Amino acid sequence: MLVTIAGNIGSGKSTLTLLLHQAFGWQPHFESVDDNPYLEDFYADMARWSFHLQVYFLSRRFITHKRITEWKGDAVQDRSIYEDAEIFAKNLFATGKMDERDYRNYRALYDVMIPYLRLPDLLVYLRADVDTLQKQIALRGRPFERDLPRAYLEQLNTLYEEWVARYPGKLITIDVGEIDFVHDNRNQEKLLHEIRLAARPCHS
Repeated sequence: MLVTIAGNIGSGKSTLTLLLHQAFGWQPHFESVDDNPYLEDFYADMARWSFHLQVYFLSRRFITHKRITEWKGDAVQDRSIYEDAEIFAKNLFATGKMDERDYRNYRALYDVMIPYLRLPDLLVYLRADVDTLQKQIALRGRPFERDLPRAYLEQLNTLYEEWVARYPGKLITIDVGEIDFVHDNRNQEKLLHEIRLAARPCHS
């Protein structure tokens, strides 16, 4: 079984991934951030490094997704390969930070990869307004994220909503602004139970 946590920067994906691992023993797969060789350069100059960063994420995510689906146990994944293409690369192209030649090349590579992967058994979308995102980004204190423009997060949120509306697999949406699953134990237990039921309808 594969459960994937989707959401904008700072929405709480890594935190929820860890909580699901601790609660149910699902093998966690976290997004490559600290060892990413392009991320800091990208935030300093998006136009220069957008293609390099997206190809890096695409290759790493493909390898991880394929490895998970070939493994016999249950797993939870922090962010999906689909978000790389449908949210981040699309936004970079739309805002002129990735040129058309690079974007077409990237999409062609993505389209070749996707048929080799099966959809997650459940996608958990963490919806968060920009104020919530900015607060949580500030709390985790990554220097390269400190000056992310509000407009950039708003654009990503718009693309997330569009993508979720047409997502073809099983999906639940969690409003992070209304449910504090980090500090409120009751909300945390309720959310974890809801995700487990949605992932495995025959289990309680």
